[in-house]
Amino acid sequence: MAKFLYSMQNVLNIKERLETQAKTEFAEMNNRLSIEQDTMRRLVKRMNMYEQLAKDSATQSIDIAEMRRCNEAIKIIKNQITQQAVRIRIAERNVDNAMKKLTEAVQDRKIHEKLKEKAFDEFKLELNAQEVKEIDETVSFNYNNKDE
Repeated sequence: MAKFLYSMQNVLNIKERLETQAKTEFAEMNNRLSIEQDTMRRLVKRMNMYEQLAKDSATQSIDIAEMRRCNEAIKIIKNQITQQAVRIRIAERNVDNAMKKLTEAVQDRKIHEKLKEKAFDEFKLELNAQEVKEIDETVSFNYNNKDE
């Protein structure tokens, strides 16, 4: 029996590897986004802590040095939060780009898999036609040689 060999198997293998790379890149970008969001949460939590300290120092005994220190820390953290928001937007864009690449890689792989399936179906039809031809030849040979 004949063996099916897909002529573009190497292309399909490459498409599968590209899809795996795209999945890895997407996971990495998603992880980076998560890290950036965690950093943002920590900064906001820290800013809230300093704001609470500033309020506490204002309501208890007025400690101007402590209030100034807290206000300076709040300004610095607000600046860091602004910078972190930019990092988060960049990370989100990277995730979106990685998702687009992954989608394209999956589509390419599926296209080549369908082409392989079609080629296999054609192979089966050719094999079946060849078997029918051989059966016909055998039957006709036996029929023609029956008289002799």
